[in-house]
Amino acid sequence: MPRMGLDLHTILQAATELADQQGLASVTLASLAKKLNIRPPSLYNHIEGLGGLRKKLAVHGLDILYDRLAQASIGKAKDEAVHSVADAYVAFAREHRGIYELTLQAAEPEDYEIQKAGGKIVDLTVQILRGYGLENDEVIHAVRGLRSILHGFSSLEQKGGFGLPLELDKSLHLLLDSYLAGIHKMKEK
Repeated sequence: MPRMGLDLHTILQAATELADQQGLASVTLASLAKKLNIRPPSLYNHIEGLGGLRKKLAVHGLDILYDRLAQASIGKAKDEAVHSVADAYVAFAREHRGIYELTLQAAEPEDYEIQKAGGKIVDLTVQILRGYGLENDEVIHAVRGLRSILHGFSSLEQKGGFGLPLELDKSLHLLLDSYLAGIHKMKEK
């Protein structure tokens, strides 16, 4: 029987805090139960083991990321939308270092929840990039390019790969401007 006051949302919030503060590897059923002040078997009323927790946590992370990106894109188009969404993406990666890692993998075909959550992010990005007149394969290549820029930047930043004392956000925006110049040039042809 589920413990009063314990629900999936509470479990995911606690797991997110653990992951973001101590790293994803620190999220075990034992550490989560300790944080929630419960016994580990109580978690099984809400999740299917550590694998189930990781899947739910991935969906939770993707949902948070989507909400941030969607909010950042409201009322914006083209370059302004790309810059705003990029800022929101990098801010999410900075704030949620632990669960960010779970948002990166392509979902297995049987992981419908992860596919759906990740698909919303792809659809939003496609919608923004179609504003440049990109269609079909062009827009998918552009989505991949933008994702690569944002993940590469976020990953390098998390790993301490930017050692020079220059403003990181300025570097990000210069990189985005180069990417967008390529998009504009491609559509001029």
